[in-house]
Amino acid sequence: MNDRTTISPGDALNAATGDLFKQAASEGRDALNADELQRFVASFGAALAEGVPGGVDLRIALENTREFGVLLTAGQGGLDGALDRANFRKDRAAVSASVELTDAADFLRLFRRTVAYQKMAALAQRDGRRAPDPVLEFCFGLMLGLGREFSVQNPEALFVIQRIELDQVQFAKKPTVGAARVEFGKPVAGRLPRPVNKIDKLIHPQSIGIVGVSASGMNFGRIILKNLMGSGYAKEKLTIIRPGETEIDGVRCVESLRALPAKLDLLIVAVPNDAVYELVDEIIATDAVESVMLIPGGLGETAKSREPAAALAAKINAAHANPGGGPVFLGANCLGVVSHPGGYDSWFIPLERLPKPQKKAQRNSVMLSQSGAFMITRISQNPWLDPAYMLALGNQTDLTHGDMLGFFAEREGIDTLGIYIEGFKDGDGLDFARAVRKAVLKGKQVVVYKSGRTEAGAGGVMGHTASIAGDPVLFDAVLRQAGAIVAEDFNTFDDLFYIAGALHGKKVGKRLGAISGAGFEAVGMADSTATETSSLEMGALEAATVERVQTILAAKRLDALVEVRNPIDINPGADDGVHLQITEAFLDDPNIDAVVVGLDPTAPSIRGLETSKLRPGYDLSDPNGTVHIYPPLAAKSDKPVIGIVDGGSLYDAMAAKLMDQGVCVFRNCGRGTRALARYVEARVEADAIRAREN
Repeated sequence: MNDRTTISPGDALNAATGDLFKQAASEGRDALNADELQRFVASFGAALAEGVPGGVDLRIALENTREFGVLLTAGQGGLDGALDRANFRKDRAAVSASVELTDAADFLRLFRRTVAYQKMAALAQRDGRRAPDPVLEFCFGLMLGLGREFSVQNPEALFVIQRIELDQVQFAKKPTVGAARVEFGKPVAGRLPRPVNKIDKLIHPQSIGIVGVSASGMNFGRIILKNLMGSGYAKEKLTIIRPGETEIDGVRCVESLRALPAKLDLLIVAVPNDAVYELVDEIIATDAVESVMLIPGGLGETAKSREPAAALAAKINAAHANPGGGPVFLGANCLGVVSHPGGYDSWFIPLERLPKPQKKAQRNSVMLSQSGAFMITRISQNPWLDPAYMLALGNQTDLTHGDMLGFFAEREGIDTLGIYIEGFKDGDGLDFARAVRKAVLKGKQVVVYKSGRTEAGAGGVMGHTASIAGDPVLFDAVLRQAGAIVAEDFNTFDDLFYIAGALHGKKVGKRLGAISGAGFEAVGMADSTATETSSLEMGALEAATVERVQTILAAKRLDALVEVRNPIDINPGADDGVHLQITEAFLDDPNIDAVVVGLDPTAPSIRGLETSKLRPGYDLSDPNGTVHIYPPLAAKSDKPVIGIVDGGSLYDAMAAKLMDQGVCVFRNCGRGTRALARYVEARVEADAIRAREN
């Protein structure tokens, strides 16, 4: 904390900036004029002037974004900066971070990745000057101080920064700024806090009511009722709100919410969208439920519905000022919830179309998605994701991404969270980033995919769940800096969410061991070790490991065919046992942090078929086969083991049996190794975050 007995440079800058804002506001302006810009730049100890020819131009900016609040961005300035973002790799043109989640030293660490910094450092070294780090850290600290002082997050702020942009900044004998722009505004009140403790009632309800169940047909409400009972939720804990009926499918009915004998933990609303508005009035007026699930779509997704949907959201928001905070609402346009710990499934997808057998010994993950269909397809294609909870957020009429992640970040027994996002409500991106950081500090992993990454995709987002897509580059930068693992497409999301769950308890490091009976695969593993911002390295085998592997190969008369190295091609003649023994040797090597092993299902020496006509019994039933001998090794090793089963549908059973026993399996070496590289990068960054904050 600052020592208030002395005035720090940051305090002086904040005070001077506040005076400039007051002066401009008194004249009816929301931007500083030329004279005020001169004084503002001077308060940094700089001059508004052209820099030295051949110097490195920087752009340093604070921007108040709709989703994340005030962000600090730094990178190449001038014309180069305008072109770099579209032509450079991630973190090379510029870096950004929330002013709430970084400090000067941390932001400088990010900035060192940019071309601008590397140019500055190279010029300083060439000219015999000291590295630019101290002056950069000082400047970033001043900007961060401004960002926090004049932010809506500061309840004492009279003004809020909209944009402070210093372009063509150079640090020579005297710092210069080629161009400056400063805009500000008045704070705008946000939404009231949601009583997020009631999310516990939503996911572990002891009583559920349903509105919209047909007595004669199979509408969405009736399907939800069937799914609730089919998932084992007790009939006596269910109530249908339907006038004129006493029971449907053996479940009691009541006339109205006012007729309920006791307050419900959860009310599922499956009525037509035009009936929602009046029903929400009744829900708020009666205070008869703790949480509500709004299934209907069409609320805010079309131009005609946006105004009434906004009024509905405002009404729900106002109810949070009532004693007890009023009910929380999930949705609208919401598929529903699957809560295995809560013992219920309210999705309106019949269970026969999407069975949910347990695939993990312990369900320890959560999937949150703005789109219900995203969850359906992910779980259908990869049931080994197997989350404990799956919740569709829909339009975020009330509960937001930040609310849900913040709740689960605190929950014991949850290690991994996978989230699909189309857009944030105003300010909720910052709440979400804070929740990411909270989860990471508690040892959890957060995998995020955001749609609307292109102009065409952003247009589709608006028509689906009434969301505003936002800038994907800023999304990626801010959430990675918070500690999230950000996926760029559906397949990458699947891979990262799966590997994060499979390897959560393992130690990680950057030194890889790669093993396969196919030369292309061993090389392919090595070629797949690099990400945009990091890379694995091939570990150097100790002499003892080399000798051990040679002995294993000699026992199978493969030593004349194989050179012991990393990556290693152990020949298609290597059987299941050879694969296992060499994997063990690599894992025991202190220079290896993880092993990716091609399990070579098509090789004749591998027991990879469900049944073999050529060699009866030399198949998955053989206790000497991979599906029997690898799971104990993967379970006992504190290092990650990634198995590659690269083959067609004949080998689905082999992959499934391994995955059922907790072995992390991918179906080709490129996806498996890339997923491991991304995962290790994120784990290393998460460890660094915990070290800095603890």
